[in-house]
Amino acid sequence: MLRLRELQTSDEPLLVQYLNNPNVTRFLSSRIPKPYTQADAHWWVETGSKDKAIVRAIEYRGDFCGVIGATLQAFEHAHSAEVGYWLARPAWGNGIATAALRQFSEHLFAKTEIRRLFAGVFDGNLASARVLEKAGYEFEGIRQKAVFKNGQYLNEHLYARLAPSLQ
Repeated sequence: MLRLRELQTSDEPLLVQYLNNPNVTRFLSSRIPKPYTQADAHWWVETGSKDKAIVRAIEYRGDFCGVIGATLQAFEHAHSAEVGYWLARPAWGNGIATAALRQFSEHLFAKTEIRRLFAGVFDGNLASARVLEKAGYEFEGIRQKAVFKNGQYLNEHLYARLAPSLQ
């Protein structure tokens, strides 16, 4: 039913469609270009998703519906990674993000040297905070006015999950 797989060039048209929906990108990083073009999608699939990151397409019932990834850290933080994810609007509310995050987190702990996963959630993104909590991430604190997005300063709520070997 749910499968995490490598991104493919066949995902590019849907990446463009989904990432041009302001409801999908509302709480995502500003590094995602607006508008999101075919060239952006191609670069992401072929290059960007492979740069110091582990990225997977989220497929549900055989359809590409989102992306999940972990940005690898360096030096004394080399055993940590920042996770991020998004789903296409039609896939919301079905538990897909939570299931994908659980599966992805367990895979990273089992198959890599990563021992701490963390994520920051902007003020107002209650759905993503709930996904993290249901996937076993714990709330660590708030970075006050740490994010500047859409002309306003927002708090960032920090969540993390440790590998079973550290618990």
